[in-house]
Amino acid sequence: MLKKELQKQGDFLFRYRSNFPLLFLVAGMAVFISKTLQAAESGINFPETYYMIICVAIALFGQLIRILTVGFTPVNTSGRNSLKQIADEINKTGIYSTVRHPLYVGNFFIWLGLAMITANVWFVVAFIFLYWVYYERIMYSEEMFLYNKFGEDYEKWADKTPAFIPSLKRYEKPSLPFSWKKILKKEKNGIAAIFILFFIFDFISFLLETGRFKFNLEFNFWFYAAVAATVFYFILKYMKWHTTLLNEPGR
Repeated sequence: MLKKELQKQGDFLFRYRSNFPLLFLVAGMAVFISKTLQAAESGINFPETYYMIICVAIALFGQLIRILTVGFTPVNTSGRNSLKQIADEINKTGIYSTVRHPLYVGNFFIWLGLAMITANVWFVVAFIFLYWVYYERIMYSEEMFLYNKFGEDYEKWADKTPAFIPSLKRYEKPSLPFSWKKILKKEKNGIAAIFILFFIFDFISFLLETGRFKFNLEFNFWFYAAVAATVFYFILKYMKWHTTLLNEPGR
């Protein structure tokens, strides 16, 4: 049955969903290098600073969606687990009152910002299509898991809540207060990755265009942002594993 096949595919992709960004990143890097070399031969500066800012703004918008999602959720929900699906309760308030899969909406904008760096329309279109095909199956698998666990309670909420495109008119105030500790503990990876990846793209562009390593003002911005993000990441990682500063009961 197609229903069983979709769930089987979704279960498999759920376990390996962190691999999709890596494959996409490699493909995007190849397209970016090709575009940069073509621009260098024509004497064109690529990518322009303003365009990089637009791309990183889109990626940070996606990260903001993740922050507004994770920050209001209780423990054992909305996690990064990959071995198996976990849900002690159904998140129905906050951003979950507007869309069923807000984390994947956030991920979409993060990777859209990176896809746009290539300035290749067909690559961006291909990314959007593949993202939907890939995550549609994961969302189906997650929903079947939640339906089997919570039954009619989940079905009633799902029937009135959009799967991927938020309905802001349905917004309900979060049932829990915002937890910065949970954000610092759970979302440090994504925040650091955004700035590190944008630095890598900018650095590759600079090397291909000039053929030498040399700092300039534009290059320095992305370099220092990446360094700050990396330091930030390791400080939080240390705090998570060696202190109790980020611990918060029930979160």
